[in-house]
Amino acid sequence: MRRSGARRLLPPPRRDWAYFFDIDGTLVDFADSPASVRLPHDLRQLIEGLYRSSGGAVALISGRSIMDIDGLFPGIQLPAAGQHGIERRDAAGRITRHAFPTQQLDWARDRLAEAVARQPRLLLEHKGLSLALHYRRAPRLAGFAHRLTRSLLTRVGTQFCIQTGKRVVEMKPAGKDKGVVVLEFMHEAPFQGRTAVFVGDDATDEYGFATVNRLRGYSIKVGPGPTAARWRLRDVKAVQRWLERDLE
Repeated sequence: MRRSGARRLLPPPRRDWAYFFDIDGTLVDFADSPASVRLPHDLRQLIEGLYRSSGGAVALISGRSIMDIDGLFPGIQLPAAGQHGIERRDAAGRITRHAFPTQQLDWARDRLAEAVARQPRLLLEHKGLSLALHYRRAPRLAGFAHRLTRSLLTRVGTQFCIQTGKRVVEMKPAGKDKGVVVLEFMHEAPFQGRTAVFVGDDATDEYGFATVNRLRGYSIKVGPGPTAARWRLRDVKAVQRWLERDLE
């Protein structure tokens, strides 16, 4: 059940925890388009330092593709799950992708592209395995974006689902979410046997919070709003301050 979030004192990071981070809205503030986001150098150093000190038990779990995630962290290949878990790279560097019928997704992409041509302030992002229709530059088009995407879902079938987020609506293959990939990582080294920590800000991250709660770990919501998370950090800067605390 979602709630406002408990006002608990969050302990400092520990070397023996398993860390899972969303990116946009969690490690870095949103921008008008995903391509314009840049991760500050000092924050990137914090994540890379945590990765080394925890023995590699840090994974990035994002709506972005793995290729986009790597672009934010040049020079290091972190464990990652992209497109809300549809693709995943484990700690050994092996990548797996969720199978789905590509023809239906291509058809939906063409229909969304036609709509964006008529409404240029909308942004269509084709991530390879999923589609994201962003209305951050035109919030008044939120209803249109959601109605359009859901209308296409009835044509592509039950192998796909709708994923909503902050000023974005996505169509993606069903069967994978951020909670599922947390469990997949937690069954593998170096995450196995550790206390799970999930830090996120959006509706897509609630799956991760629910899974971490079942594992009796630390679910941490960034920003305001109802949530299943049991801890809360105020904003992106508060996440960075928390990461700057000495590891125990």
